[in-house]
Amino acid sequence: MLIHLDIRDLAVVASLNLSFKSGLSVLTGETGAGKSILLTALGLALGDRADSAFIRPGAQKAEINLTFDLTGSLSARAWLEAQELVDGDECLVRRVIAADGRSRAFINGSPVTLQSLQELGKELVEIHGQHAHVQLTRSTEQRRILDAAAKNGELLSQTDAIYRRWRRLSDELDRLSAQASGRVARLDLLQFQVEELEQQDIATLNYADLVEAHTRQANIDRIIEVGQAELNSLYEDEAQSVSARLAHALHALTDLSRLAPEFSETAGLLEEAQLQVKEASLQLRRELERQEADPNALAMLEQRLGDVHRLARKHQVRPEELPVHFQALQGELTVLLGGAESTEALRLQLEQLRAEYSRLSAELSDRRQSAAKVLEAKISGIIRELGMPQGQLQIVVRSDVAKEPVAFGQDAVEFLVSANPGIPPRPLARVASGGELSRISLAIQVAATEGKSVPTLIFDEVDSGIGGGIAEVVGQKLRLLGNELQIFCVTHLPQVSVQGHHHLLVEKQIHGEATQSQVREIEGAERTAEIGRMLGGVVMTGQTLAHAAEMLAMVTESSLDSP
Repeated sequence: MLIHLDIRDLAVVASLNLSFKSGLSVLTGETGAGKSILLTALGLALGDRADSAFIRPGAQKAEINLTFDLTGSLSARAWLEAQELVDGDECLVRRVIAADGRSRAFINGSPVTLQSLQELGKELVEIHGQHAHVQLTRSTEQRRILDAAAKNGELLSQTDAIYRRWRRLSDELDRLSAQASGRVARLDLLQFQVEELEQQDIATLNYADLVEAHTRQANIDRIIEVGQAELNSLYEDEAQSVSARLAHALHALTDLSRLAPEFSETAGLLEEAQLQVKEASLQLRRELERQEADPNALAMLEQRLGDVHRLARKHQVRPEELPVHFQALQGELTVLLGGAESTEALRLQLEQLRAEYSRLSAELSDRRQSAAKVLEAKISGIIRELGMPQGQLQIVVRSDVAKEPVAFGQDAVEFLVSANPGIPPRPLARVASGGELSRISLAIQVAATEGKSVPTLIFDEVDSGIGGGIAEVVGQKLRLLGNELQIFCVTHLPQVSVQGHHHLLVEKQIHGEATQSQVREIEGAERTAEIGRMLGGVVMTGQTLAHAAEMLAMVTESSLDSP
């Protein structure tokens, strides 16, 4: 449960530090005092979107810190353990909103995403807003309430997973079926193209080597001519070759070095050069001896090169890309050849998934039907206690096994209400009286909270539209819930307020041009005065205060247990 709240510079709150207890805590105050700021702070701390408008004027940032006691909150502790964020029996949630609109979030000191805050928040706090009756008229919300009562969470997850697999394979089958009309023509073309490329042995084509071989054979005469001329120049011309000239120079410098020793190093370099020229000449001779003009080989290379260029133009690729293109065509051909088998395999998988989906949907339906009977009886009982003695709620679960699968099963859930005898049940959205709708909505919310695993529930003016003795019953219901869960209720009704185990007063204070809201727990005479204010009257009389004190005393003396 929530045990501590700390707010800094949020909206009209400069600083607020509150500790909370178990049971029913009521929040009251003048209209406009800022009762909603606590709900705003909780929402932001648990993942609501934020911007700089939430920061108090003149401040640089807003900060909210929540501390929860995890004792008894098994689902929240399990989530924290799965995220490796658990830290003892308490959980600290922190949200900081900067002036540029950016925010940071932390769980037990570790930075987390807003999604993580939202996931944890669902395990810790549930908020019932003052406009909840509008949402309750929607079929999706009615189904959610029934599924929660039936504890269908795990079964819904399994159904959703099967549905997603079925949807993905169904889309794939549709895609393959759409391609089937052109598959035969495409298959014929691919088979012809692959066969043609296979005949040309394109798979082993190395275009760079082919071009090199053709270039060599086409220029073989010039290679031999130039090579022989250079061989003569380097070595084989006994009189004018480079080797002969080097030998002459070496002989002369060797003789000279006998007279001038400093020329001996130069003579050594010439000797090395003579050896290098001789080695190069021998290698050149060996290469020339291997060169041989082959008109037949040239013709074959030209034919091969021509075929390659023709195929490249035909397939609109570069010649060197033909092998990769050939592999792609082969792959597509393999897929098309196996298309019929793939389609049949998909159909079989879809049948198996549809059968599993039908099984899970039938189980969901059975659980919903069973839970509907229990829940409608519970809600109908509360409706009668709330001043509608003939009121009755009926939960209708309709199954349509023929319709295409959806994520939540094959049921349509509808809440029908009969407020008066002789009037057939009608959809909740068609309840004529606003007061009746408020009471029915409250009955649904109260009934839906019983047995909740979420430890903290917040009711934000859900008692609007009711009063008198009905308001007292509402307060008693909330107090009973407070014996099992931590309940916060924002209310304007004194009949509800006196039922609180704890009373929090929200006050607005004006300092100069600045407005600030403060929240503090009241008891004793202060609480009596606040109940008196809520009872009405411009002037607080002794009779009003006596009435307020009597109301509080009656709750204290009642049989309703308190924490």
